[in-house]
Amino acid sequence: MNLPNIITLMRIVLVPVIIWAIASQQMKLAFVIFVVAGVSDAIDGFLAKRFNMVTDIGALLDPVADKALLVSIYMTLGIMDTIPRWLVILVVSRDIMIVGAVIISWLLENPIPMKPLMVSKLNTVAQVAFAALVLASLGFGFHAEPLETILMGAVAVLTVLSMSFYLVEWARHMSTTEPLP
Repeated sequence: MNLPNIITLMRIVLVPVIIWAIASQQMKLAFVIFVVAGVSDAIDGFLAKRFNMVTDIGALLDPVADKALLVSIYMTLGIMDTIPRWLVILVVSRDIMIVGAVIISWLLENPIPMKPLMVSKLNTVAQVAFAALVLASLGFGFHAEPLETILMGAVAVLTVLSMSFYLVEWARHMSTTEPLP
């Protein structure tokens, strides 16, 4: 356990706190926690790379922390009818599909190497920007149109593209790679 991994674990601990803040209509607090989580993500990544503290557990925990935070925020905002439920379903379905594909490939003893695609990185940026804008507009009481609609559209399009690219890559891997002995 090193400092970047401890920071990542703290980000995971923030997930129920931000859910509570959103559900309690404490949107300024939710926005601040979201910013703290984002800064901590940058810090743990910087420390791990700069000081050669990259670990296998950190490589697994970091994306789990990121996804737990984003999926939780989207689900909570969707349940509260703050963002459209169809968008929540789309975002969560993509992550379930990716995890399901990885599990299936493991079960079939043909594990797929995990490498983020550029469209997936853009998707994450759009999801973070949209969540931050929604939380900020709710917390600080400003109207965020048309930017909110533009970001929501970007999240939808990039989520579908990312899901499609991962599905194609997974299908190609499963049909061309021999299972491990």
